Amino acid sequence: MPSKSREALKKHIVRLIKMKKANTVSDVIGLVSRKYRIDENEVIDAIKSLHEEGKISLEPPPVPASSMLEYLLRIENLWFPLALISIAVTMLSIYIIPPGSMFKPVRWVFGSIFVLFLPGFLTVEALFPDPRELDNIERLALSMGLSLAITPLIGLLLNYTPWGIRLNPTVVSLSMYSLFISIVATYRKFKVNQARLLTETGKLGKGL
Repeated sequence: MPSKSREALKKHIVRLIKMKKANTVSDVIGLVSRKYRIDENEVIDAIKSLHEEGKISLEPPPVPASSMLEYLLRIENLWFPLALISIAVTMLSIYIIPPGSMFKPVRWVFGSIFVLFLPGFLTVEALFPDPRELDNIERLALSMGLSLAITPLIGLLLNYTPWGIRLNPTVVSLSMYSLFISIVATYRKFKVNQARLLTETGKLGKGL
């Protein structure tokens, strides 16, 4: 590659990092080599050169979790215990807080989350385990939309059972669905996490 083209490539890589469009070496290779049809080895050489010049920093990739239990304890999987806490607080507020209690708003808040957000959110996490597939706004919108579809569907199914659409069957059914789909989501996200971390050759620091 001519020196001018090589310098232009290096400037483009630094610009991608500064704009936060690339966080890993594999991100840069994907954005540059595929879009501009540049050989991957040339992109890697440019990244190494930038690192040697001190214009970017290369960090080792995070160590993937060796087991699902270890993954459950990581900060990136914080949504899972929060979902369990939300389910537990909802059930406690329904069955323990008296109807005329001053803590009744707690029941309204967590009950609304339990019905209108949590089922859809957990379903979205199971369907799209890779965080790069959807941004936060898309996940929020899909979570609310799916919740509005899943909750009535569970109610419809309960209508054809001996229990009918009553408080206890509805709470139990939504809780069981949320627990099941959260476990599925965690397992899928664990597998995606392992695959992604094992393919990343390094993490890029900020361009200087």
